[in-house]
Amino acid sequence: MVSMNRLDTETRCRIIAALVEGNSIRATVRMTGAAKNTIQKLLLEIGERGLDYQDRAMRNLPCKRIQVDECWAFCYAKAKNVTPEIAAKNPFAGDVWTWAAIDADTKLIPSWIIGPRDGVTARIFVNDLADRLADRVQLTSDGLRVYLEAVERAFRGNVDYAQLVKVYSNPTEGQKRYSPADCIACEKHAVTGNPDPDHVSTSYIERANLTMRMGMRRFTRLTNAFSKKIENHSAAVALHMLHYNFVRIHQTLKVTPAMAAGVSDRLWEIRDIVALLDQEISN
Repeated sequence: MVSMNRLDTETRCRIIAALVEGNSIRATVRMTGAAKNTIQKLLLEIGERGLDYQDRAMRNLPCKRIQVDECWAFCYAKAKNVTPEIAAKNPFAGDVWTWAAIDADTKLIPSWIIGPRDGVTARIFVNDLADRLADRVQLTSDGLRVYLEAVERAFRGNVDYAQLVKVYSNPTEGQKRYSPADCIACEKHAVTGNPDPDHVSTSYIERANLTMRMGMRRFTRLTNAFSKKIENHSAAVALHMLHYNFVRIHQTLKVTPAMAAGVSDRLWEIRDIVALLDQEISN
């Protein structure tokens, strides 16, 4: 096994490349020869550096059309299986939601937060998003009611906001477990300002959620590949977002989202992610 003290740049690149392509920690151990604890420590470090870098880079963004949504996962145990004993040992056990925003034009994900699906998290998330935007935007969310107050507080009316409410058929038992029920209608509700009905959509952020599920093993449904610690979960999401925004070329745009949005003037490589480990974290 390769220890953390002897990890060279090439080994770090191989580990990170394996993780961002959807491999589990154990699979990455087998592929690289690095110890499990070594890989987890590297993930935590690069997650912290990646989060810090993106927090600084994603400022004054010229986005015009933003879509937001929430992606479900769980930590340690599903909510229904969290006993008082488990909750006492791990206060973050249970459902964990990744709230994310995407720019419909550049496919950049400028803001995300991990937390419960409640009003407090909604307000923190939307406030963070609003602080990163340079101009008035058109914003679309699903029909989750907590967005109404969050958007009003964050933008104070300086936004064209609409909700896309999907109507589903009554699911069968199999649909409840393995897939959502059929969407039979979509209702567009203008909330604030004058949103263009042609751009009231959550399609891009829902596709980004699918990319998260394919790119992070711990997001895969109906497996035992879930996160045991919230710190590891958060680090994995930060690494995924860094790779998605700066390294992965979007098939339609032919550049990375960061390049399309003017956040980066070049195509990153995995080696550039590793280089963040040698940079100081800002205060």
